[in-house]
Amino acid sequence: MTKVHASKFYTLFQSDQDRRYYMDFGQKMVKLSFCQLLALRQKVYAISIEDHFDSDLNKHGFEILMLCNKEHLFLLNTFEVLDLKEMLKYSFSILGISSEIPLPLVSS
Repeated sequence: MTKVHASKFYTLFQSDQDRRYYMDFGQKMVKLSFCQLLALRQKVYAISIEDHFDSDLNKHGFEILMLCNKEHLFLLNTFEVLDLKEMLKYSFSILGISSEIPLPLVSS
């Protein structure tokens, strides 16, 4: 396995043998297909960090993250969510996959 990127809490590996990604969450290693990795990125990007600082919206400052059709469940604090967002952003840029949607080309 090749290490794609590591952050304070997480590490992403890529395996060429089974064409999968492995995310080390510290306490658990999760095997992900590329589609599952994209779904993880969507879920993490959808988390509103601002809600963590409003006690009416997120009283305890935790996020529940379910992966792979509810096969894995993680309870993340604010620092872990921020770190996961940054780690996914850098990992996708290292893999050469842009996180922004390109605008269509207009031909004249």
